[in-house]
Amino acid sequence: MSKMRKPIPSDAKMVFKGKIFEVWQWEQKMFDGSSVTFERLRRPDTVQVIATETESMILLVKERQPDTEAYLTLPGGRADAGEDPLEACKRELLEETGYTSDKWELFYEDDPVGKMEWTIYTYIARNCVKVQEPHLDGGEEIELEPVSFDRLLSLTDDETLHVGSLKELLLRARYNTEDRDELKRRLFG
Repeated sequence: MSKMRKPIPSDAKMVFKGKIFEVWQWEQKMFDGSSVTFERLRRPDTVQVIATETESMILLVKERQPDTEAYLTLPGGRADAGEDPLEACKRELLEETGYTSDKWELFYEDDPVGKMEWTIYTYIARNCVKVQEPHLDGGEEIELEPVSFDRLLSLTDDETLHVGSLKELLLRARYNTEDRDELKRRLFG
């Protein structure tokens, strides 16, 4: 969770619980001594995997869900309740692509929304190998889209590339040689 944001207080009350989102409210004392109702959303953490197949190929997926148009993204999804982020990454990679890896590294954590308890964990999985056919959820259509490192960087112009704040990092690497070399080193080891 963001270092800037304090956790939801222990005396907060859950006022709504949906399939994905919870809404929490509490009385918050203000700097002037008054109190107001604060609220925050909570949702399960999500994971995404930068999966390298060879020393130059990265596995993207072209995904479509019943309420979306097709988009390019990294393999990933929601972590199950109590599931460790790395285990969630391993499960999602295997389910969506049929690939696995024995070389994993946490790349970064992102808390993208200030009023929501939600972390996106991005892991690197190196030297991925296919061990089975994908096992997709009923609401997923996924096609594997392996791309080169250079092609991945060029996709920063593509509106259908959905990789969260990683897109900013890719864009910097696209236009800055030092950032490019460092990112390539991190991804491929």
